Order: sequence, then structure tokens, then C-alpha cells
Amino acid sequence: GASNAPRGSQLPAQEKVSNELFTLTYGAMVRQLLHDFETVEEVNAELDAMGARIGSRLVDDFLANAQGVRCADFKSAADSVARVGFRSLLGVTARVGAWSETSDAGSGPSACSIYFEENPITDFVELPRGLEELSYCNVLCGVIRGALEQIGMHVTVVVVKDMLKGADGNELRLTLKEHAAETYPFKDDD
Repeated sequence: GASNAPRGSQLPAQEKVSNELFTLTYGAMVRQLLHDFETVEEVNAELDAMGARIGSRLVDDFLANAQGVRCADFKSAADSVARVGFRSLLGVTARVGAWSETSDAGSGPSACSIYFEENPITDFVELPRGLEELSYCNVLCGVIRGALEQIGMHVTVVVVKDMLKGADGNELRLTLKEHAAETYPFKDDD
């Protein structure tokens, strides 16, 4: 039946179910990839590619619900990824820091780190011996890369710190390689 609760009050429960489903199925998916591919490097690449596909879909949802909010520059995009993206995908809080400029990408900050203390996809996970090179969280790199590519920002994303490997926190490093000008599919009549 129909609920009298406002629509907004239902979202946290729905997000929680989605977050939990993602984290529970992720481990099984990684295990299957390890079985299907011959090398850990191939698994890492596939996790990144899968993440990119997820990210490109998530950004569509974000933009549809953003009510006019736009990520005009790398700094605002990285902030949105940390504040909104991590909360909606994993249900965790993340922050952006360690801004720097690189020579590759125009003006303004072009590299940053996203820090997060909790990572539900690594709950109840231990890397077995022989899999030290597995970048278990590489899907997150792909999600960020895929989402930002959809808005014209070509980035590299790498895992710098991973609590699963004994670090004191989690850190992903984003580096802007190119910010393509927005293109419109419609021709102006002027």
C-alpha cells in the first residue's frame, strides 16, 4: 500500500539497503574475477573498468537530482564526489585535501586526495597470501573516473592508502589530465 511518510524519509533506508547489497555482493564478485582471470593485474584492471561503468550511471542520477547544481571545475567536482558520491555509494563520509597543481592541466588545482576512514567493501575481508598486489578497492577508482569522465573531466585515480593493507586510513589520489569543454548536441540557430 501507499505510505503516508514523506518521500525523503524513505531514502536513507533505501540507500542503506543498496549500500549493504553492494558491499555484500562485491566480495563474491572479486572472488569470481580472481577465478576467471589469470593475473592479479587483469583483475585490478577489470575492477577499474567495472567501477567506471558504475560511475557513469551514478553521475546521471546525481545530475538528475542535483536541481541545477553543476560541477564547473575540478575542485567542485572532487568535493561533490567526496561529500555526495561516497555517501550515496557506500554510506560513508569522505573529505578532500592535499590539493596541488600539476603541469598537465590548465589553471587551478588539478590534483587532490579523497580521505575516508570507513570502507564497508572491506568489512570482513582479509587478503590471502599471494594477493598482496590485488587492489581490492580499485572499483572505487573506476567509479570516480567514470563519473568525472561523464562531465568532461579525464582523471587518473589511484589507491594511495588502504586500511585493508594495514594503512591508518584510506586515501585515493585524483589527478586531472584534461577538462574538455562542454559540448552541446544541438546546433544553435544563430
